Amino acid sequence: MPGYRKDTPSQPPSPSNAFSSDFLRLLDERDEPITAAEADMAGPWRVLRVPGQGFGLFRAGEHPSRGFRPVAVFADRFLALLAAAVLPGTGRDSLLSLAGDPGPDGLGYAVRLDDGTVIGHCAQFEEELIASMNAAVSLARGPGSLAYAMEAAGTVALERAGAILAERAAAAAESAP
Repeated sequence: MPGYRKDTPSQPPSPSNAFSSDFLRLLDERDEPITAAEADMAGPWRVLRVPGQGFGLFRAGEHPSRGFRPVAVFADRFLALLAAAVLPGTGRDSLLSLAGDPGPDGLGYAVRLDDGTVIGHCAQFEEELIASMNAAVSLARGPGSLAYAMEAAGTVALERAGAILAERAAAAAESAP
């Protein structure tokens, strides 16, 4: 069972969860709610060093010393931080989708919100663009995710981005009525 450590006979049982394994097994026999995927990936996540492997992603409340295995492990910390940034979005339905065929209006492939509202068009079938935009939306939706992405970017990128953002904010303030 995920999240439960198998102890050696010389050690007393040490649950890594506040709920007993019997209780969780009872729940496991039922259908999961439609929110289960989002709950599983929502986090919050933390990045911990995994000796001999790199940097692992663990949910809050999980730790290798309590028998938990990382959801993912990366050799470089910045990659683990990026994974922690985007993981919450992997459990959610995508906000944006791309029509499979171009519309008859000559505008190209419709870009829709999850409720079906057309919010734009792509001249070509740009599936990777929409997937990348959904990843960016997931970062923008979650302050923790955005913080992980910024941490992964490092000082140089943050310094450059800060200068660009300050310039844009000043220009927007000057052009405001």
